[in-house]
Amino acid sequence: MTRYALRGLSLAVGLGLWQLLTSLNVDVWLRFSQFPTVTDVARAFADRLSGPDYWTDLTDSLTRILTGFLLATVLGVATGVLVARSRLAEDLLGPLLEVVRPIPAIALVPVAILLFPSNEQGIVFITFTAAYFPVLVSTRHAVRALTPVWEEAVRTIGGGRWRILGSVVLPGALPGIFGGLSVGIGVSWICVISAEMISGQYGVGYRTWQDYTVVDYPGVFVGMVTIGVLGWLTSTAVELLGRRLTHWLPRTSYVPGGRPSRQVRDATAFTPAGPGTKENVPHDQLV
Repeated sequence: MTRYALRGLSLAVGLGLWQLLTSLNVDVWLRFSQFPTVTDVARAFADRLSGPDYWTDLTDSLTRILTGFLLATVLGVATGVLVARSRLAEDLLGPLLEVVRPIPAIALVPVAILLFPSNEQGIVFITFTAAYFPVLVSTRHAVRALTPVWEEAVRTIGGGRWRILGSVVLPGALPGIFGGLSVGIGVSWICVISAEMISGQYGVGYRTWQDYTVVDYPGVFVGMVTIGVLGWLTSTAVELLGRRLTHWLPRTSYVPGGRPSRQVRDATAFTPAGPGTKENVPHDQLV
């Protein structure tokens, strides 16, 4: 409860400082007199919530981001595993992927306009591209970092290629994969909002840009707050899903200068020792 109280306090302090600086028209290098106040943004937010356009924009943006992100998750994980475990796939796909990867996804907007028959498909393509490469790279590194002993153990008991993939490769790489997914969902939001501003017809990014063109600054901040909340919710959902799927990993809470949590200490204390270690030798045989 203390941690949640501190988080709420930090948010309240930020909003209070914003209201104070804008209401007093403070201009000290930064021109807060040009900013709308918190009450102005709250009033504009309430007006938007009562209209149908806000919910239409919200639905369109969420549909685009989820479609592109799910496609990037499936194809990014599949390509990452393939490139990490096959030299032929690495030789064929690696150079092409490494050439395309440094190109910002938002720079592909002209390509999407020329390639796809509708703006909707182009925006989904931009979102997909933004998330695809973080997922691909994190999966590739996670698979390559796996201990070979695990795969050899499965082969020893007669496991084949698919058994290794399902019981060793994917479970072992899950922490790294979800690290890439967390990065990918954030980059996807940046690119989908930018794409909506450039070529969209509906969506949070499109509406935010329209408010800017008509000098409706409270509406611009409504769009910014909406983007921030949506990004936080989707990132939190990815993190919670990752924690649930990797529940077998030891967890600890960060305490600066403190000791590890009891959960990690207990997991370390009761880790089975391997054959031939000191812990497995009877006490009377120790020298």
